[in-house]
Amino acid sequence: MVFSIEKIVRPKILTLEPYRCARDDFQEGLSEEEEKLDLNRYPDPHQILLKKQICAYRNSEAQKPESVIKLPTDEKGAPIKLSPVNLCLGVGSDESIDSIIRACVKPGKEKVLLCPPTYGMYGICCTVNDAEIVEVPLNLENFQIQPDKIIEQIKADSSIKLIYITSPGNPTATLIKQDLILDVLSQIEKLSWDGFLIVDEAYVDFAPVGSSICSLVNKHPNLVVMQTFSKAFGLAGIRLGICYSTPSLSVLLNAMKYPYNVNNITSSMALRATKKESLMNMKKTAAVIIDQRAIILNKDGVPDNKIAHEVYSKLATDRQVVVRFRGNELGCKGCLRITIGTPEENKKLLEQFEDVLSHALED
Repeated sequence: MVFSIEKIVRPKILTLEPYRCARDDFQEGLSEEEEKLDLNRYPDPHQILLKKQICAYRNSEAQKPESVIKLPTDEKGAPIKLSPVNLCLGVGSDESIDSIIRACVKPGKEKVLLCPPTYGMYGICCTVNDAEIVEVPLNLENFQIQPDKIIEQIKADSSIKLIYITSPGNPTATLIKQDLILDVLSQIEKLSWDGFLIVDEAYVDFAPVGSSICSLVNKHPNLVVMQTFSKAFGLAGIRLGICYSTPSLSVLLNAMKYPYNVNNITSSMALRATKKESLMNMKKTAAVIIDQRAIILNKDGVPDNKIAHEVYSKLATDRQVVVRFRGNELGCKGCLRITIGTPEENKKLLEQFEDVLSHALED
C-alpha cells in the first residue's frame, strides 16, 4: 500500500500555508504557555503544551497492561508515541468533522460513507458542503459495523472519499469491535484506497481502559480519530475537540483552521483537566456514571414510537425533564436517548419516567 495525501486532499488545500503570528517569527526565549488567563492577549495558536498533555495521557493509557490497543512500534521494536504533530484542536469535534469534509471532498462530485444510526452532524456537514451521502447501516442485531459491505461500496464507487464511524456509538452506545475497524483498515490499505476512515471516539473514556485507537494513526495513515472534552471530562461548555491523524493531514487541518480557534479560557480549563489529579477524578466520575447507567437500563420495555414520543414530550413540558426522541432513526424504534446524570438526577428521571409512561399506556 502506498499512501499519498496528494491523492486524497483537494489540490487548493494542499497549497495552504498556516497563519503566522509574531511569536512564530521570534520563538527564541519564549516559554511554553502556562495555564493562565491573559485575556488581553491572543491565545497560543499552536497550543503545544496542551497537545503534549493530551498525548501524554493517551500514550500512558495505551501502555497499560490491560490496554486493549497498544502503541505501534518501529522496526527496532520501540513504541511510536503520539506527539503534537499528530493533533489538530478545534471548537468541539464538529469543527474537525466539517474541516475534513472540506479538505477532502469535492463539492457536488465526491461522497461520504456513513453507518446509520449515527451522529447527526455528519449528515449536516455533508449537506452544507454538497457531499453526497452513501449509507451502509450498522448490523441492527448488535449495532456493529459491517466491514465487507463497507468495502463493497468502496470498490463499487471510487468517488467515496471518507468513512465516518462512531465508537462508542451515538445513539447506540455500542463500542465497535476493534477487529472490525482493523479489518476495514486492512482492506482499504490493500486496495490503496485514496480516502480516510474517521473514527469518532467522543465517548471512549466510558469504554474499557485503552479502547482508543488514536495511537494507531502513526501506523495507519488512512486513519483519523476524533475525541472531545464534552463527555467523560464533563467540559462541554469549553467546546474543545481533538483530531488525531498522520502528520501530513494534521499540518493541513491546522493550516485550514482559524488562527485563534481555541481561546484562552478553553485552553486553561483543558490544561487543568489533563493533569494527573484531574484525570483520576474524571475516571472516578465515569465509573459512577457507568454504574448509574446499569440502573437505568434495568427496565423492561417494548419498542413503540407513539408512546416514546408522548413520554418524551410530556417529560419536557410537564416535568421539566429533558430527554431526546430517537425513534425515527434506523434500528431505534421506540428509543429515547438519555444522558446519565447524578444519582439524584437519575432517581428523579426514573420516578418521572415511570409515572409519565404509566399514564401514556393508559391513554
